[in-house]
Amino acid sequence: MTEARPRPRILVLASTYPRWAGDPEPGFVHALSARLSIGHDVVVVCPHSPGSEVDEVLDGVRVVRYRYAPSRWETLVSDGGIMGNLRRARWKWLLLPGFVLGQLLAVVRLLRQLRPGAVHAHWIIPQGLVAVIALAISRVPAGLLVTSHGADLYSLRSRGLMAIKRLVLRRADAITVVSRAMVPAVQGILPGAKVEVEPMGVDLKRYAPDPTVERSANEVLFVGRLVEKKGVGHLLDAWVQVLAQRPDARLDIVGFGPLEAQLKARCEALGISGSVRFVGPLPQDALPGKYRRAAVFVAPFIVAADGDQEGLGLVLVEAAGCGCPVVAGDVPAVRDVLGGSNAGTIVAADNPGALSRAILDAMQGGAIDPAAVARFDWDARAAAYAGLLAGMRAQ
Repeated sequence: MTEARPRPRILVLASTYPRWAGDPEPGFVHALSARLSIGHDVVVVCPHSPGSEVDEVLDGVRVVRYRYAPSRWETLVSDGGIMGNLRRARWKWLLLPGFVLGQLLAVVRLLRQLRPGAVHAHWIIPQGLVAVIALAISRVPAGLLVTSHGADLYSLRSRGLMAIKRLVLRRADAITVVSRAMVPAVQGILPGAKVEVEPMGVDLKRYAPDPTVERSANEVLFVGRLVEKKGVGHLLDAWVQVLAQRPDARLDIVGFGPLEAQLKARCEALGISGSVRFVGPLPQDALPGKYRRAAVFVAPFIVAADGDQEGLGLVLVEAAGCGCPVVAGDVPAVRDVLGGSNAGTIVAADNPGALSRAILDAMQGGAIDPAAVARFDWDARAAAYAGLLAGMRAQ
């Protein structure tokens, strides 16, 4: 009787990760890990947060959450992301050394215990840097795949941080980005770097049209973190002009982040509070119904003052998958999703007149073909990443 061949092991490093089942925090790293766990043993290392487990199995993935401060202070990542939290509360800079060191110690320990064939670091900084150092310390011969999602690439541009990014990219066995627009940015850091474009995905069986749900004629929807690059302030400026033409229009803002109080104050100043509702975060299971109901989904992406911008914009795929008309800000990554398809309208989001006209036009209705975003289905995306990982050394 032949012994069963051991399953390949993958150690995944992440910062943004669901704290528990149903958490509204972005879950794309977990979604990929869960699908890879069908044919691999996948262990994720991510930061602990108040209320989360230190070590658990979630959808077939072992999730190890490292400690980096007393529990009530472990708030560097959630509710707006690392950069948003650092801008909102400067004292959180004090958490960074423990955040990086805690992850490094956890990764070294798990490398020695598990001896995985591959390490998948999501984000160049800090996870990519942690992976490079941990592999050197542990001397485990695992292949290193580094995936950039945008913020780590477009922001953090000081000379020292650029040198760190160059080091990480040079040491990686494979580099992926989630949109074609990001390739020149990587090669600007490391000329001649071989970069694969492999987006994250969406479960297009869940995010699909439902003929039993009647689409609203006047409800406009935004879903995302309330941070500068999402452009919600520009949406509120445009909303004044939308209301001038459609007094019955209503805007739902789903999400959370460091700009929430500022955006609510802006609504008051513009006199539009009666037509704008800040819904707060919603679990993933609640989002398809919102997309199916909305007359228009608006993602007014912009380039932030520090250069940060959207790396892909999976909310566009979610909305289009549900057949919802889409209006999106004109940043390079959006063209990877919507360019050349009938799935939505691309507009300069910082132009209130252009944005309001696009919203009003989209509210007139129109057929959106979910097939335009079929390439982002998770089955295909997970298979692509599984292939990359299988081709790495020591796998």
